[in-house]
Amino acid sequence: MPKNSKVVKRELDDEVIESVKDLLSNEDSSDDAFKKSELMVDDQEEKDVDVEEGSDVEDERPAWNSKLQYILAQVGFSVGLGNVWRFPYLCQKNGGGAYLVPYLILLLIIGIPLFFLELAVGQRIRRGSIGVWNYISPKLGGIGFASCVVCFFVALYYNVIIGWSLFYFSQSFQHPLPWDQCPLVKNASHTFVEPECEKSSATTYYWYREALNISSSLSESGGLNWKMTICLLAAWVMVCLAMIKGIQSSGKIMYFSSLFPYVVLLCFLIRGLLLNGSVDGIRHMFTPKLEIMLEPKVWREAATQVFFALGLGFGGVIAFSSYNKRDNNCHFDAVLVSFINFFTSVLATLVVFAVLGFKANIINEKCVTQNSEKVLKLLKMGNLSQDMIPHHINFSSITAEDYNLVYDIIQKVKEEQFDSLGLKSCQIEDELDKAVQGTGLAFIAFTEAMTHFPASPFWSVMFFLMLVNLGLGSMFGTIEGIITPIVDTFKVRKEILTVICCLVAFFIGLIFVQRSGNYFVTMFDDYSATLPLLIVVILENIAVIRIYGIDKFMEDLKDMLGFAPSQYYYYMWKYVSPFVLLCLLVASIVQMGLSPPGYNAWIEDTATEEFHSYPTWGMIVCISLMVLALLPVPIVYMVRRCNLIDDSSGSLASVSYKRGRIIKEPVNLEGDNTSLIHGKSPSEVPSPNFSKNIYRKQTGSPTLDTAPNGRYGIGYLMADMPDMPESDL
Repeated sequence: MPKNSKVVKRELDDEVIESVKDLLSNEDSSDDAFKKSELMVDDQEEKDVDVEEGSDVEDERPAWNSKLQYILAQVGFSVGLGNVWRFPYLCQKNGGGAYLVPYLILLLIIGIPLFFLELAVGQRIRRGSIGVWNYISPKLGGIGFASCVVCFFVALYYNVIIGWSLFYFSQSFQHPLPWDQCPLVKNASHTFVEPECEKSSATTYYWYREALNISSSLSESGGLNWKMTICLLAAWVMVCLAMIKGIQSSGKIMYFSSLFPYVVLLCFLIRGLLLNGSVDGIRHMFTPKLEIMLEPKVWREAATQVFFALGLGFGGVIAFSSYNKRDNNCHFDAVLVSFINFFTSVLATLVVFAVLGFKANIINEKCVTQNSEKVLKLLKMGNLSQDMIPHHINFSSITAEDYNLVYDIIQKVKEEQFDSLGLKSCQIEDELDKAVQGTGLAFIAFTEAMTHFPASPFWSVMFFLMLVNLGLGSMFGTIEGIITPIVDTFKVRKEILTVICCLVAFFIGLIFVQRSGNYFVTMFDDYSATLPLLIVVILENIAVIRIYGIDKFMEDLKDMLGFAPSQYYYYMWKYVSPFVLLCLLVASIVQMGLSPPGYNAWIEDTATEEFHSYPTWGMIVCISLMVLALLPVPIVYMVRRCNLIDDSSGSLASVSYKRGRIIKEPVNLEGDNTSLIHGKSPSEVPSPNFSKNIYRKQTGSPTLDTAPNGRYGIGYLMADMPDMPESDL
């Protein structure tokens, strides 16, 4: 070899290296241009990319900033006002601590399995409720639309409750609180207490007259309540601003809206335990009444509470989970969120009954004082003998125990004349047995108890700010259950859709801020969601387990989670949960049939509530709410069954979900290969250039074509293999 041969070889190597660099730089520029094209191929584990249907612009699906943000969103959605004012009432009504047993059993049977199911399908398919059920079976795509309709109905009146809380929050910055005492009425001659307030109580009067200015019946609208109209507008503005960027905006708010209620509940619990009578309330709450636990009604109400506490069927759970990574451990999330929800309910129950025990203790002391004075008068008048009173009784500082001892003695001695004496038994348990729930608990009973707190305005501000945050957390999930499926399906701009949705909801919601608005809230709460959601969740279970196939679904979960889920879920989904849901549906229909449809109207003259049946038009509205919520299911089924929509026209049915992204199904299988990706005919495909050329294996070709940069078009083959099945969920 010549001496300079090494030099020549080095020069040749340098030229080769430079050529390779040029090729690589050319490849990079081609890749940059290629990444801006309609469809991007990338490693599935690194990035999931979704291609907008009917759009030439790639749109990457948003994702949660962190796992904590996602968990807080799910907790905020599932933990709502019902945990504070519904669960304690059910505990009190259905056996105290014994109620926790059926609740926990049903949480394990239907709660966690169905919550896990919704999380799994949303995370795997990465679409909202419409896209998820359309993927499972286009004929069942109406399930997703039904969920959206129910979400809209619930959002209409749920935000009204947030408006009520905003009103009380705004009125809490004054001392004394405006509902502390009955107002005085002045006329020409003298001043007297407002009769309506005197017949009821200060907090009851403030709620019905000052806040709602309620009418006497559903038919008497009475015009708009301007104070509540402003509060409703403020509530919708808050929701709109929080949701306008989707999870990118609402996710950050979750850190406050989901965590703040726990801070308030813990503060209330600590403060409540320091109050007189709080222990009596908690003891009364958790004293089990085992005989009540055997009643079927208790199990029905426990199942209903489990069902609605987790937000099943609304679509919010699916929407939130669709922004997760494909390999997220949604089983852990389902168990965690379910038990956080349960323990939140227990914590709220402790707080409520600690405060109600304090309130009952105050009322009982007043009862003892008033009736002791009656006993003294009867003794002075000679109606009672002094010998009947034990010697150790001192009426100037009599205790509840001493008074009840005197009461029992007088009742035995004056058995025939006792009713005419007008004495009352003062038992703290009697006051605690008065079951109260919903607005009656939050805006009447609890507010009355807080008026007796030291620094009552501070606690009132904290309480109603907590209610606002609890409501907003649930509203975010509810609105997400509407926005996400529609954006995924019809490819509209999320910002525009959010503003339009909130505006429409506000104007429709004006019916709830009339003077008769509270009665419409009751109507929507009773009829717009209960039966439709039960049917929706039953259909969801059938769609996944029967139509998609439970064995295939279990394999999907194994592939997604990295481990095989317990066979417990297999049997729950296939046998137990559907059976329990059907029983609950039948029981709910029977209960609805046996209970006369109506509402409790506030009668101003007597200052009491009176049950009224719905008028004919009211019954039509109730039935229409249920029918409208379920109507999408048969409509979509018939449309798909009769092929009334051309799948090649760009409808949702022409979308295939492959490898975690949607790819338009080919319209012309015999045309140019580029058209198979874009869903266009060959004539519509622009002339290829170097930067956007697509290289793929030709059908029937024995060799694999390569691009100029030497790379194989592996990603595109996945979209064109005729024998490749659609990926699992």
